[in-house]
Amino acid sequence: MARATPIGSVNQQAVLEGMPAQLSDYGFFADAVAQVPGKSVTPYRLNTPLYSDGAEKLRFVYLPPGAQAKADGENLLDLPVGAALIKTFAFGEGDDRRLIETRVLLHRADGWVALPYIWDEAQTDAKLSIAGGRRDVVTPAGKTISYRVPNKNQCKECHGLNGAVIPIGPKARNLSRDWLSALHDAGRLDMVPEVAAGLPVWEARASADLDSAARGYLDVNCAHCHRPGATASNSGLDLRWEQTDPKAIGIMKRPVAAGRGAGGHLFDIVPGKPEESIMTYRMGNLEGGVAMPELGKSTVDEDGLKVVRDWIAGL
Repeated sequence: MARATPIGSVNQQAVLEGMPAQLSDYGFFADAVAQVPGKSVTPYRLNTPLYSDGAEKLRFVYLPPGAQAKADGENLLDLPVGAALIKTFAFGEGDDRRLIETRVLLHRADGWVALPYIWDEAQTDAKLSIAGGRRDVVTPAGKTISYRVPNKNQCKECHGLNGAVIPIGPKARNLSRDWLSALHDAGRLDMVPEVAAGLPVWEARASADLDSAARGYLDVNCAHCHRPGATASNSGLDLRWEQTDPKAIGIMKRPVAAGRGAGGHLFDIVPGKPEESIMTYRMGNLEGGVAMPELGKSTVDEDGLKVVRDWIAGL
């Protein structure tokens, strides 16, 4: 199911970067192939996850022995120097499941560094690939795609904020209170943060408030770029969960630069008319220069698009 694109000398890249050449070198897993975490590594899930062509994602946080994360309200957990966020992407089920890549976000004294590791054909280990790569995979919808593993610099396009690399996912508002409480009880989190309104669990979105489901989806899938200080800040859109200004989230807002990406539409969001809204037009498009998001997308997220369309239709 998977065929790797040649990416050059991985070991040479590792020496140049001064980083572990293989995922196993970190010791994060007791069994890396089965994704069984080792000591000081805790699995977690997000209420509303980022869509990546339907890939299964296995998420873990590593905290150095004796170290503790700190809560910052409903925002990102403040992880100590030496911590790591680990995310493995897999396609297929049961005996057919294949691990494709594992992304490691390391917190060093001089900031965060993002490193992509690509799994070998034998599924024995993942090797550092600064240049990224491609794999042919079959999505859960049965479509064969050329899945792209981002290179080190492309990681910065999503994780960049005000010139620095930062984590995206583990915000208190997008984590369950049970998980936060368990981390606190284990002495790895200083306090259980108060969250006024958390993002809904995606699998239960049908019973969730539509506004919360749509805004949560946009926060997770779009706001890391569409926010002040991020790579798409020049669009004028701010799709963060906490943003309350209707125009900032695109309602009757004209695009900053109307090109073919607008598809002839005049406003980012037209209340009651998703078919006239640039947002849904770009979400449902796969054409280069039009499709949103620009990275990590070879297929349209039909479930996410439906939620956003329904939300706009009801505005």
